[in-house]
Amino acid sequence: MTDSVQEVEAQTAKQTFDPEHKLVTSWAFSPTILAGLRLFFAFFTLFTAIFTLVWPAVRVKDGSASGYFSYFTNLTFIGICAYFFASGVQTYAYAKSSRNGDLEPTFPLQRWGRVLQYLHVLLYTTIVTFPILVTIVYWALLASSESFETPYTSYSNIVKHALNSAFALFEIIFTNVGLLPWLNLPVTIVILAGYVGVAYITHETQGFYPYAFLNPKKQGAKLAGYIVGIAVGEAIIFVIVWAIIKLREFIVLKKRSKKEVKA
Repeated sequence: MTDSVQEVEAQTAKQTFDPEHKLVTSWAFSPTILAGLRLFFAFFTLFTAIFTLVWPAVRVKDGSASGYFSYFTNLTFIGICAYFFASGVQTYAYAKSSRNGDLEPTFPLQRWGRVLQYLHVLLYTTIVTFPILVTIVYWALLASSESFETPYTSYSNIVKHALNSAFALFEIIFTNVGLLPWLNLPVTIVILAGYVGVAYITHETQGFYPYAFLNPKKQGAKLAGYIVGIAVGEAIIFVIVWAIIKLREFIVLKKRSKKEVKA
């Protein structure tokens, strides 16, 4: 009896969460290739995260890794890495299920709890909006001649402040992942607000501001403008990403309809 109930619950979860398998498929690639790309990006971002954590501590004079996790850039990059590992494994499981000839291919996340399902979707939301925000803020406010001063800084800034947005665009354009839930917009704003708290905790505990524009003594009244501006920027990026995904879904659906008519 218990086994029957569990089977019914698993079947219900499978039907109610991503029944069209949008999270693990692409209009441009097969599930196997998509899994391979996502896992390649996962290992590449993992290498970069570790490399940029260790290098300053061991090769830069007076360098340290103590402030690594105080930078929003690094936190969002770790998020990208985590997402590609999570989505890559889920996509691989779906591809394997498809190759095994299952009547209805599935992936593990469909059978997991709703909290984990929501967190996966929220993680997706952050990695398609935060990296774009990071790129804009960095090149508009923070970049300088020192950005490409050494091979290390060149590599770090290109990957974390340019390729980060390329990873986001890959997921937005080339996968079948659906529209961003509007509920996630205020959640991302709250996450950004939480990071501001992290920045000031860093100043109190380590004696520096991760970003100069968060220094109230230097910025004065401009500080509120920067904080509000970043929040508004996140909202605008969210809406633009939502619209691009909507457009992608429309184009893909139209393309499929034409193929079905010809067939």
